[in-house]
Amino acid sequence: MTSPSLDSFRVAGRVVALAITALLLRSPACGQQSAAANAAQPNPVLPNPVLPNPVLVELFTSEGCSDCPPADAVLAQLDTQVFPGAHVVVLSEHVTYWNHQGWTDPFSFDDIDLRQQDYVRQFGLPSPATPQFVVDGSMQVAGNNPSVLAGYITRAAAAPKIPLEIADAHRAANGAIQFAVHTGTAAKASLVAVIAENETHSEVSRGENAGHTLHYVAVIRAMKEFGSSASDGRTLQLSGGDVLRAEKDGQPLRLVVFLVSHSRVVGAAEQTLNP
Repeated sequence: MTSPSLDSFRVAGRVVALAITALLLRSPACGQQSAAANAAQPNPVLPNPVLPNPVLVELFTSEGCSDCPPADAVLAQLDTQVFPGAHVVVLSEHVTYWNHQGWTDPFSFDDIDLRQQDYVRQFGLPSPATPQFVVDGSMQVAGNNPSVLAGYITRAAAAPKIPLEIADAHRAANGAIQFAVHTGTAAKASLVAVIAENETHSEVSRGENAGHTLHYVAVIRAMKEFGSSASDGRTLQLSGGDVLRAEKDGQPLRLVVFLVSHSRVVGAAEQTLNP
């Protein structure tokens, strides 16, 4: 596959921005929702008419894939795009299975592969592929289709969510991130927490994107599932080599937490941790 030019990445970013904005003005009909989205929700709370409802958008991507930089641009656009009634929480998730193509993605790790494999089974897909967007764990978009993606976000923003609050988030002396999570109701859903680099970039010298500098937002460096009883205010911790490497960059980190029930994201919150 021929590596796209840097200009094509920039054009793609402008195109997706216009597509998303135009879609919001038209209030489009959404695509077909998966069966998982119809699963019963634990103690749902109707969206606050004033506060925007959180919507989690995950992007499975790789520096070894020439189709991924335009999708990375879409995710960056979503990070700042205003959706009526929605607070879009984005995560960039780098897979490892492109690493044998001549370039090792420095942000990739095995847990991301496993997470995408869960979605492959959930959506009945033949195999994992990049780029892939997943909205609230219940709707997926293969490749780059900003209009469909924006429609799914609008749909997800209208769904009931469980309120989440992050408390006492800080960097511990040993470099770990410590925090607590509170819910507004008894939630029978599993809590997942993520540490992501706020913004970063990579200069790619080999593979399909050789010669390009790629830019990212919200790149996952650590992820852990804490279970269904962890959102009771107890102290939680995320640590590991990837967290320490992210901290050495001297950039802000994002702490993202979300609740999962029957594969669907039923609550989410995020907080920026400054250096």
